[in-house]
Amino acid sequence: MAETVDELTIHYAEDGIDIVKELDKVVLTKGAWATLMFRYQEWDRRKEAYSGDKYTIRRYQKRAGEYSQKSKFNISSRDQAKAIIDALSRWTEEE
Repeated sequence: MAETVDELTIHYAEDGIDIVKELDKVVLTKGAWATLMFRYQEWDRRKEAYSGDKYTIRRYQKRAGEYSQKSKFNISSRDQAKAIIDALSRWTEEE
């Protein structure tokens, strides 16, 4: 378990293979509740290759000195990511 936000990762390896390869992360909020956004790729055993880039937003709660994941939202495609960016850009420009 991670004790600091910087230690949080979605990297996962099994039998010497990076099943989930974390490419980048952005810390959106810190504190008792932390929100992070990750860019990653997943290993496809059938194709023996990594997927295209994927994105996820995860919320963590710190209890007893350690963070544990409480929720996640996986962005299903590049098109969905662009739609989220467009909506947030439009909404934040309105203010």
